Amino acid sequence: MHNAWPDPFFFSEGMSWLNGVYTQKINRSRKRVGHLFQGRFKSVLAQKESHLLEVARYIVLNPVRARIVKSPSDWEWSSFRATAGAVRPPGYLATDWILGQFAKTRGIARQRYSEFVMEGIGSKSIWNGLKAKSVLGEREFLEEISGFMEEDDELPAIPRYQKQIARPSLEELAGAGDLSEIGKRERFIRSAVDDQGYSQSEVARFLGINQSTVSRILGGGNA
Repeated sequence: MHNAWPDPFFFSEGMSWLNGVYTQKINRSRKRVGHLFQGRFKSVLAQKESHLLEVARYIVLNPVRARIVKSPSDWEWSSFRATAGAVRPPGYLATDWILGQFAKTRGIARQRYSEFVMEGIGSKSIWNGLKAKSVLGEREFLEEISGFMEEDDELPAIPRYQKQIARPSLEELAGAGDLSEIGKRERFIRSAVDDQGYSQSEVARFLGINQSTVSRILGGGNA
């Protein structure tokens, strides 16, 4: 049976080429240096079809959000126009699933899809509801899949933080206590790093202190 899920290594290798070879060629041709793309690509796990639709809408509205264009239809490099039926979809673009979420008739589906996207202009970012930096879903969903993510060693392409998706956030670990008190802050740091697997830099940024202070506490010194 054909596996409908793309190999995660394919994406990793493709993005590695894009951030490496492609970036070098562009830099040479433009006589520039440094990164071409901002931030590292990442995957997000969506619990429901509705979550995935929100992600799809968020992506095609990025040019509007960045104030490059006023309407997503003005940006020719996204999938919006092809999905909405304004232009012929390229062979590599699959539109059946997303249109199928709106109607069985393609014409009606395209219209409803366009309306759905336009209704998202000016709405809050979907990342406000992102859990564990990589999941759009309920807390129960995190707990349900956490065992699989942590135990499956055959998925090295998945970052460490995604394999620990059910762990509490740093905000949850901190609770309502006053972390300016040295003893409470030390217990928080040890729990976050030793028990929950957060990096020292993540904890330092959360507390607004130097990473060297976090390292010193973990090493047994005083803050």
